[in-house]
Amino acid sequence: MKNYIKYIAVLALGFGFVACEPEFDTPIDENNFYTSGEADFSNYVSIGNSLTAGFADGTLYITGQENSYPNIMAQQFALAGGGSFSQPLMNDNVGGLLLGGNQLPGFNPRFVLATDENGNPGPAIIGQSSTTEVSNILSGPFNNVGVPGARSFDLLFPGYGNIGGLTTMPISANPYFVRFASSPDATVIGDAVAQNPSFFSLWIGNNDILGYATSGGSGVDQTGNFDPSTYASNDITDPNVFAGAYSQMVDALVANGADGVLVNIPDVTSIPFFTTVPAQSIPLDAPTAAFLNDNFGLYNTVVLPTLVNFGVITAEEAASRTINFIEGANFPIMTDDDLTDVSAILQGPPVNLDAATANLLGQLRQATSADLLPLTAAGVLGTTVNNDPTLINGVSVPLADQFVLTVAEQARVTVAQTSYNATIQSIASANGLAFADARTALQQVANGGVAYNGGVLTSTFVTGGGFSLDGVHPTPRGYAFTANVLLDAINAQYGANIPGVDIGNFSSITISND
Repeated sequence: MKNYIKYIAVLALGFGFVACEPEFDTPIDENNFYTSGEADFSNYVSIGNSLTAGFADGTLYITGQENSYPNIMAQQFALAGGGSFSQPLMNDNVGGLLLGGNQLPGFNPRFVLATDENGNPGPAIIGQSSTTEVSNILSGPFNNVGVPGARSFDLLFPGYGNIGGLTTMPISANPYFVRFASSPDATVIGDAVAQNPSFFSLWIGNNDILGYATSGGSGVDQTGNFDPSTYASNDITDPNVFAGAYSQMVDALVANGADGVLVNIPDVTSIPFFTTVPAQSIPLDAPTAAFLNDNFGLYNTVVLPTLVNFGVITAEEAASRTINFIEGANFPIMTDDDLTDVSAILQGPPVNLDAATANLLGQLRQATSADLLPLTAAGVLGTTVNNDPTLINGVSVPLADQFVLTVAEQARVTVAQTSYNATIQSIASANGLAFADARTALQQVANGGVAYNGGVLTSTFVTGGGFSLDGVHPTPRGYAFTANVLLDAINAQYGANIPGVDIGNFSSITISND
């Protein structure tokens, strides 16, 4: 199995990787041709999370920041009275963070596309060391106050930039904000408002559902819990908590008459992190499939009927849990916390299994076409457990909950996202602000792609050009596309005619065998 399932199957390396200077869709032939309409771009401030900061390839680094959508927009605003735009730049193009000279866990250097010893291409950590020290506090203010990892309510939390919060449990600070917070007790939104922006962009809310999705739904849907201090990082934020935080932020931003653009939340499950690894990802020949089915015979013929007889599950659910491998591409087997824990029943007659086995079998089923396998599962599928050739993840050993996002878990994400987006659009309308529909724009990229001068931008991992090697964040080309989406919304709302950029003149991913 290990020989058949690779980290990512990259179809071809014959892409055109470009790293040219940005150009405008329409050449500039006259001075003062572009106008701001009713908007004032003289002091533009962008607020948000990693998408606003320019995060890519699993980290934050200078080139990503320089190609962030706010920085691209600021360059276009400069054609119609826009002012300078400053960002809290990292030290290097390696990415990752140090704290006290040591690599901060979870904040590693960037991915590049490399090949292994067998010539298989895939993401790999760049062979260089991080140099950005969190404790070296930058002197602001900065126009880009995008903070990777931030959820909606985090932007209102005093102490989110306090370095002391990085060494306590639970961690209460964000190292990216620590680097440029105006004071240890500052809030992200407070630092933005203090700059008295004439124009702002706000894109927040992705992380209120993304952590739940990327962890395979192993977090908690906190709908109904109005205390965000009790949330874990992979929980779904209650829609009322989101609405309250979002409304409070917009009220603060428009208090002095600023105009702006609000951006909604795309469908997180349409990004390459979820779509690259197919649901049917286990290739088997006929003898191996037959051997596996023999070994699951007790489970299929005794355990499942017993659950039905005791009324624990229905006959229909038993059918959906039946393990049946075939020759060809198969769904992996998995466990999930949404499935019923029937260990108490299975420990009694007539099955009388030990508690650990009973608990496992009670949750066991095959993934289905409705499930999505996150990109992280690609490094697990087909590998052995404890070097035992008979224990193969996804085949004889079920994938753990965090590796599969089931249809039930996807539904929870969608419900929250739909509510968030209704809030964003309503608040934009109530305040006369531009509204950028990033959800529809990303759907276009994911469903067939968007044509540009020189190609088509798609969400296909590596070759599509739209997403970086973490499968979540855009490439510079993807960020340029995002900037154009926002510029279109701004032009429509304020009667401006700020030109978009030619996304084909922005690069996609970085190749390296370092």
